Amino acid sequence: QVQLVESGGGLVQPGGSLRLSCEASGSISSIVNMGWARQAPEKERDVVAVITSSGGTNYADSVKDRFTISTNNAKNTVYLQMNTLKPEDTAVYYCRVVTRYGSVYWGKGTLVTVSS
Repeated sequence: QVQLVESGGGLVQPGGSLRLSCEASGSISSIVNMGWARQAPEKERDVVAVITSSGGTNYADSVKDRFTISTNNAKNTVYLQMNTLKPEDTAVYYCRVVTRYGSVYWGKGTLVTVSS
């Protein structure tokens, strides 16, 4: 079992930066990748960034070159550094974890609002 708690959401102006954090607890050693997805009202939930247990990363085209995903040394926390934020980045951001057993765990989400 893995539990996820996100933090760091809030209101930021266009062009600003924000860093999201997600702390995982439970069966940490079983995690093969950690990532972030986002969902705006009346839109589908889309994965925006993923980092594997080996450190490889993948980004959605919409956030590439602006967002950076990383983990701490213990690999129980995943971060999403968001730079040059745009209004279209406004969404609830969810932490996402996949284990080697194929289980997918989601955090409860943290709201990011990009507005002037």
